[in-house]
Amino acid sequence: MQFVDYVKSYVRSGDGGRGCVSFRREKYVPKGGPDGGDGGRGGHVIVRATRQLNTLVDLRYRREYRADRGEHGKGSNKSGRDAEDLIILVPIGTVVKDADTQQVLADLDHDGAEVIVARGGRGGLGNQHFATATRQVPRYAQPGEPGEERWVIFELKLLADVGLIGMPNAGKSTLISVISAARPKIAEYPFTTLVPNLGVVKFGDYTSFVVADIPGLIEGAHQGAGLGFQFLRHVERTRFLLHMVDVSEMIVDDPIEVFEKINKELVLYNPQLAKKPMIVVATKADIAGDGRHLLALKRHCEMHDLPFFAISAVTNQGIQELVEYLAKRVEASRNT
Repeated sequence: MQFVDYVKSYVRSGDGGRGCVSFRREKYVPKGGPDGGDGGRGGHVIVRATRQLNTLVDLRYRREYRADRGEHGKGSNKSGRDAEDLIILVPIGTVVKDADTQQVLADLDHDGAEVIVARGGRGGLGNQHFATATRQVPRYAQPGEPGEERWVIFELKLLADVGLIGMPNAGKSTLISVISAARPKIAEYPFTTLVPNLGVVKFGDYTSFVVADIPGLIEGAHQGAGLGFQFLRHVERTRFLLHMVDVSEMIVDDPIEVFEKINKELVLYNPQLAKKPMIVVATKADIAGDGRHLLALKRHCEMHDLPFFAISAVTNQGIQELVEYLAKRVEASRNT
């Protein structure tokens, strides 16, 4: 399935039905009064979160949503039927914004959460409401109120306990394939991960947590470089960041410099990301050579009081210890 996490759509609620102008016409009732019924309410446009979806792809192919109008009022004091509401289903974690003002209308963060993005117009009153002692034959009724219209933005932010971040080919996809049932694309060239991947990690009999593999970031990502900020938004939802740094002997870049570049991109995108708990993981430890990259990164983390792990997804070195640590951190955060 194609992964889509940003869609802009036009929505319009239904107009209200107009009120009816009618008078009683019955045998032996020579002066029947007004009996025009009210118009029905137009349909709302409602956005509702559901656990049955995990992408906005369905919304991409339908850019316009219009609810039906309310039924017009009828004689004999019969009100028109309210129109059915139009429900737009989206994945849990979708943020709904007004496209013009960028105002957040709702953050749909649980199953069944919903928001009315366009309210249906109110039905008009029939002429029965306008009869008075001096005006006994009102020959007018109210028109229905028009519905609302606007452009809205649907922005999906994945919900996960742990977010894997790092440069392309840092080993994020390999790790998530080892610790969960997720099977992302893995190759030796950069940017093999083009969409975020979610994996459920089970630890023990009762503990499980969700890991999100965020596509590789590079310098300038907050301005759109590489895969850019289209995926940085997913980092905002995670409880912890697992910052993965390649320390293999084939890497010529200073691992500390690489580590700080990614941290800088996170802060430039959203300063609040600097406050998220971070765990640093040195990857490809089985081919670390003389270990100078590994040792330098470890010392840097110790200086900044950051939890540090060295792993190899190929040989399973350090994997069990890392998963156990993450399980305990996630469980503790859920209980606070």
